[in-house]
Amino acid sequence: MKYHRQGSGSPIVLIHGIGSRWQVWKPVLDRLAEWHDVIALDLPGFGESPFDGVPGSVPNLADRVAAFLGELGVDRPAFGGSSLGGGVALELARRGQARSVVAFSPVGFFGTAEAAWCRAVVTAARAGGSALRPALPRLFGTRAGRVALAGVFYGRPGALPPDECLADARALIAAPGFTAARRELGEWRLTDPITDVPLTIAWGDRDLVLPYRQAGRARRLLPHARHVRLPGCGHLPFADDPQTCTRLLLEAA
Repeated sequence: MKYHRQGSGSPIVLIHGIGSRWQVWKPVLDRLAEWHDVIALDLPGFGESPFDGVPGSVPNLADRVAAFLGELGVDRPAFGGSSLGGGVALELARRGQARSVVAFSPVGFFGTAEAAWCRAVVTAARAGGSALRPALPRLFGTRAGRVALAGVFYGRPGALPPDECLADARALIAAPGFTAARRELGEWRLTDPITDVPLTIAWGDRDLVLPYRQAGRARRLLPHARHVRLPGCGHLPFADDPQTCTRLLLEAA
């Protein structure tokens, strides 16, 4: 897997969600790297990591991340995970392979209809981006365009850098691992409490992909975890509120 690494200290590994790439963590990277060895990776078939045809389920991705970290010689790091990556981080914690986890709007707490909604949203975002591909530079160059196209993922899309929006959209459109991961999206559930690893579950209350009501299920299933509401934040809160997201990651690591 391709990855970005910076800083020094105890390791913290950052795992993105479906259709994304390691750059989604850029708003928090520099501050984290003042204190930690930060490894932000591209999951197989996303970003710059090649796709080898392995189904993109949470357990399979957890296997791949664990093997990758073994190659780097990184043992039981702290994890930060977003959406699908949050599920992967929780699965690694369940296996005893995490020192701590901060999961932002993680998969695994949805009902059947909510899982179908999540699949529909990410599929529509990819199809819409592909259909509008020639116009994307112009659209993301305006605040109205960023609100229309990125508002499903962010609470404050108008403030996003246009070039980052364009690069993210192109990465989503081009991701060869998308179909395999989408096919598995909604299948994995966290069914057993995790009590021996410090967990933080953070959820944006303007999340339109995995709506905030799912945070209630996470509270019931993980009563020993720290649960944090992120006011005004969307599904990807790092750009919406980088200070709070950074603080949560630092406190847990």
